[in-house]
Amino acid sequence: MNIPIESQALDALFLQARTHNAWNDKPVDDAMLHRIWDLARMGPTSANCSPMRVVFVRSLEAKRRLLPALMEGNRAKSLAAPVTAIFGNDSQFYDLLPKLFPHTDARAWFAGPGKEGIATTTAFRNGTLQAAYFMLAARALGLDCGPMSGFDNALVDQEFFPGGRIKSNFICSLGYGDPKGLFPRSPRLEFEEACSIA
Repeated sequence: MNIPIESQALDALFLQARTHNAWNDKPVDDAMLHRIWDLARMGPTSANCSPMRVVFVRSLEAKRRLLPALMEGNRAKSLAAPVTAIFGNDSQFYDLLPKLFPHTDARAWFAGPGKEGIATTTAFRNGTLQAAYFMLAARALGLDCGPMSGFDNALVDQEFFPGGRIKSNFICSLGYGDPKGLFPRSPRLEFEEACSIA
């Protein structure tokens, strides 16, 4: 039975949560990354395809490998963040469908000549959904997020996803945000500006 969550949870996930640019010097350990993953992986994807793959950039050496691919404005905050997650999409996610969606031959929907387009679209759509679930899971567990798209995807893929099977989508710094680095909250569209009921 679904029950509406408390207002405190809505604040943590949406209403008071902010995109952070500055970080407190508090580490994010492996156990926390595992907890976030274990929550995020439960979010729905079409045919349970689960195409998202993640590289957690935490060591100084790995951060130095990432920095050349980032736009100048994203470098300092990524270097300061305890972790930066690189969210990528596995272009051959369908190879795992016999495990993930065993009740039919779902692999045949995506694999083979002429099906590259639907596989690419499915990977991007569902990988993006999974990355959003991941950020909400991180917020639910007390972390702050700083998602970014200002980077060179080809350089990131070359450095962190060699082989070409996984393509980077976007990156997100994770940690305990320093509120001193926040900008005023930007406006959002009202229902009437973005929605209609048919």
